[in-house]
Amino acid sequence: MRYRVFGSHTGLQVSELSLGTGNFGTGWGYGSTRDVAKQVFDGYAEAGGNFIDTADVYQFGEAETLLSEFIAPKRDNLVIATKYTQGSTANPTVQGVGNSRKSMIQSVEASLKRLKTDRIDLLWAHIADSVTPVEEIMRGFEDLTRSGKIIYAGFSNFAAWRIASAATLAALRGWTPVVGLQTEYSLVERSADRDLLPMAQAFGLGTVGWSPLGGGLLTGKYRKGEAGRATGLGAVIQYEDTAQRTSIVDTVLAIAAETGASPGQVGIAWVASKGVLPIIGPKNLDQLKDNLEAANVALSPNQIERLDTVSAIPLGAPHDMVTSQRTRTRLAGGKPHLVDVSAASVI
Repeated sequence: MRYRVFGSHTGLQVSELSLGTGNFGTGWGYGSTRDVAKQVFDGYAEAGGNFIDTADVYQFGEAETLLSEFIAPKRDNLVIATKYTQGSTANPTVQGVGNSRKSMIQSVEASLKRLKTDRIDLLWAHIADSVTPVEEIMRGFEDLTRSGKIIYAGFSNFAAWRIASAATLAALRGWTPVVGLQTEYSLVERSADRDLLPMAQAFGLGTVGWSPLGGGLLTGKYRKGEAGRATGLGAVIQYEDTAQRTSIVDTVLAIAAETGASPGQVGIAWVASKGVLPIIGPKNLDQLKDNLEAANVALSPNQIERLDTVSAIPLGAPHDMVTSQRTRTRLAGGKPHLVDVSAASVI
């Protein structure tokens, strides 16, 4: 497995695929037993993977507890990323959830105990609570970084404007920077193209995408009648419920046949081609092996273009107006053919 530097604010080198551990444990009533989770972890590590993604809420704390055993022999060779916000129990109290500094510190202390480690390499604010000021979140990150309990910090499932505000505030005050963004991203969920990904590029954030397979939709398994998460977690994450999504799955299957790769590998490889680091979430060793092979899939420019076209979404206002030929011509003084904007960044 190859490695990349995570964003422009760190020298942190992470593997090109991150291992998501939402399936480590059975606390949700769906997931992997300890032995199966260990097989998945060992297989990922043996392939050269070093970027582990977990959260306090995953299997209500069981994922972190299992990881404490798995990571112990090789802790310093791994990048452990966890999240806070949603709590680690099935029925959390109001003081055990949210983005507040109190919730953050309580969660980090509990995660450190479950993981049996002295620091968290990357702490994500898991999801916006729509209440806590971004200043409070950033001050919490700063305090935890100075205390050595976390090394890096980032935002997962936050609006682009809030992450941009946080990054700007940190830069102005000399606080620990925002280093990364985590968001859902796949051929069937490209909303991040509107603002999140351009913002991440402009601010130099490392970007990771969860559910690169659309909850399994892009593997084509639901067409075969397999249940998967539909009966496990109670949600497929994404459904084949539009003509466009049917066309996307058809195209993925066609390109899989052309390349000899599995449909899932095609979906993961496409996400990686966009500069987004995919988080894979295999439930067993067979799924892991299939996911890992995505790192060896080289999609041709034509294949990427076909996938881009079939999955394209309307960007909406103001993007459509800004990128229209009329606007570009006007802003080029009527001579767009004479103005080179290839090196410019449109924000």
